[in-house]
Amino acid sequence: MSDPVADIVRASYTAFASRDRAGHEKLLADSFRFTSPYDNGIDRRTFYERCWPNGDAFSRFDIVLTAVSGNQVFICYEAETLAGKRFRNTELVTVENGLITAVEVYFGWHIPHDARAGGFVNP
Repeated sequence: MSDPVADIVRASYTAFASRDRAGHEKLLADSFRFTSPYDNGIDRRTFYERCWPNGDAFSRFDIVLTAVSGNQVFICYEAETLAGKRFRNTELVTVENGLITAVEVYFGWHIPHDARAGGFVNP
């Protein structure tokens, strides 16, 4: 069963992966904010200057899971760069009045993981 909030979020990731900036821009509110371990509530203009170009380095972008809670969606994806590096991230996306108002990125790990199974990476 489809959920309209999840559909909006999936459409934004599809537009990002296919490099459809015009389609992506239609899904973001003017008040959009983007937060990640590197970015603290940057605005829409700065997102397109700073983050959008990173998608040019992806050869593959697959949505693994979406989970909806009200007007928010957790989305987990795996990406592969043109250099062959793979990673997984999870993001919390907020939708209001049919537009994405916020994205919070939680970085995942490299695939395969840098640590052996059952182990960990020493800093």
